Amino acid sequence: MINLLASILVLLTGLYLIGFAVGLLLSPARATRFLGGFASSAFTHYLELALRLIAGGAILLYARQMLFSDFFVIFGWILVVTTVGLFAVPWQWHQRFAKWGVPYATRNLTLVAGASFVFGGFVLASVILGRH
Repeated sequence: MINLLASILVLLTGLYLIGFAVGLLLSPARATRFLGGFASSAFTHYLELALRLIAGGAILLYARQMLFSDFFVIFGWILVVTTVGLFAVPWQWHQRFAKWGVPYATRNLTLVAGASFVFGGFVLASVILGRH
């Protein structure tokens, strides 16, 4: 049961990345507001961290059934460890980092969208074509 839930969450993560890419390309103004909303409050900070932790944990649980399993084990651990690190610092630090980093992303929306689309597709393909 936990394996099924993990696989669904990993698939949803891949679909989110693809949907995010499409949103960036179809509505750049809305995408810019969305990106600017990261760490804009304690609530959005902790919501983002909770979603990252869920995605990272699901990837760790399901990685051995995916293609490129070693990559996904490492990626899952990176998500989990960096998320735990962000839980350990005041949310305002994350907010300052977002204020610094988001302008770079918004100036390069096409690149960010392309990377998000490719990685989302990679996640989906790795689940679908993996060892079940």
